Amino acid sequence: MDLLDFSDCKLYFEDALPAEAERLIAQAASEYGEPAAELSLLRAHMHAPENLSVLVGIYRYYFYQHRLEDALVVAERAMQLSGRHLGLPTDWNQLDETRLGSAAANSFGLLRFYLLALKAASVVLLRLGRIAASRARLIKLASLDSRDQLGAAKLLEVVDEFQQQTDEPELTLAVA
Repeated sequence: MDLLDFSDCKLYFEDALPAEAERLIAQAASEYGEPAAELSLLRAHMHAPENLSVLVGIYRYYFYQHRLEDALVVAERAMQLSGRHLGLPTDWNQLDETRLGSAAANSFGLLRFYLLALKAASVVLLRLGRIAASRARLIKLASLDSRDQLGAAKLLEVVDEFQQQTDEPELTLAVA
């Protein structure tokens, strides 16, 4: 399955957004950096609690504000919502090629969103120092993306290389 082929699928941001939620997102963008921006995003979420565009806005806000625990909650909520619409199991560990195939037949664009939300959660976990939890997600993604179109395998390589470097004892130069 070509995870980079968008030619024949609907993308998450093409879903209709209530006018008030759209206005609040625009307001949050103009307020960025101010505490009012978060309030505008949360109010938009109240108007459209299952709209993925709103969740992406909230995720980005928290991520770039370095509120990583909050960003993780939003990434997991995005996975929960998109996974429910795709008929995926609630536990990402249970994903396999058969389930992905069924989900792709349902909505390829939404499946790609789900997989990218899983990768986003992995990145946040890395930033939080929860390496094992992040690696588990990256390993799952890499196993499902044999051509590494989402970059999970490459990211996993970097994580593993970094871990090897930090696990090795420091080399010292013996002076005679």
